[in-house]
Amino acid sequence: MASKTYNVGVIGYGMSAKVFHIPLILVTPTFKLHSIVQRTPKPNDDASKDHPSAKIYHSAETLFADPAIDIIIVTTTPDTHFTFTKAALEAGKHVLVEKPFVPTSAEAQQLIDISAKTGKLICVYQNRRWDSDFLTVQMLINDGKLGRVVEFETHFDRYKAVRPETWKGKLGMDHAGGVIYDLGTHLLDQAYVLFGLPKSVTAIFANQRNDGEEEPDSFTVLLSYGEGGPLVTAKAGVISIETDQLRYWVRGTEGSFKKFHLDVQEDQLKAGQKPGDKGFGIESDESSGKLVVLEGDKPTQSVFKNVEPETYAKLYEGFSKAIGGAGEKAVPVKASEARDVLKIIEAARESAKSGKSVSL
Repeated sequence: MASKTYNVGVIGYGMSAKVFHIPLILVTPTFKLHSIVQRTPKPNDDASKDHPSAKIYHSAETLFADPAIDIIIVTTTPDTHFTFTKAALEAGKHVLVEKPFVPTSAEAQQLIDISAKTGKLICVYQNRRWDSDFLTVQMLINDGKLGRVVEFETHFDRYKAVRPETWKGKLGMDHAGGVIYDLGTHLLDQAYVLFGLPKSVTAIFANQRNDGEEEPDSFTVLLSYGEGGPLVTAKAGVISIETDQLRYWVRGTEGSFKKFHLDVQEDQLKAGQKPGDKGFGIESDESSGKLVVLEGDKPTQSVFKNVEPETYAKLYEGFSKAIGGAGEKAVPVKASEARDVLKIIEAARESAKSGKSVSL
């Protein structure tokens, strides 16, 4: 018996839709790109020309009203996510929402309750759970190769001297904008996947550009997991002039692992590649991490290559299985998990403002 095909509607036609979502819809066998909401097409930016077989709507409301649509992908700015997700659920659609999920954990809980009431599923697009280097770190920890982890650092540092004129730089934290919601959502989600909710959060927000803007552009967040647990450092800076940017540094009682450079999938997707293409998700040998373990009492270093890529398509594949009958337990990034990460972000904001650690 052939698998059911689900019609997918996409709200928004910016970079998120074009680079991260539509290519993954197209490689998911059970998903069909049915429709796109693009409010204001332009001669050089027209969804109808790029995807002539898809319906084009100019408002989200008309998309919600289309009975043929099974799934809605929300790729618009974070301040719209709550309204669009709520409307989609109440219209009887499953929803996949770009990160950050919504501005607050309270709004996240409201959507979780609506999802339970309507029986429609929510998945949050935390694609960096499927970064190959993160999966490598996860495997090293789970296999015990590092022993008990005492410190875990996850970085998203770069040199980017000009602030972006988008929600990532200026929308404001009350609307889920700024660096803590943009990059922090990724870094803190990865820490949450590995270690769960911390016992306390300590944060410093800064404006490294010193450009006169009130919105912070950089942060350092410390997550404490109590006695015996790791100290997690999540850090994003924009004035980091390096040829090799640190990505992970994990230290344990039996070894350590250090990795530079970002996962390659984003750049490959921007270049027009997609999961399934030869070499997709595979980093060069030169970008491999270094594993140091004790041989007797002597630290010995070796190159440790990434695990075989699962790729971001795995997130879409998992959501397809959940919708196809596996249910909430199979949703690859649950709304409840995104809610918990928002609680960490809210604690970090409170800590940065008060200058004190905040207990969770």
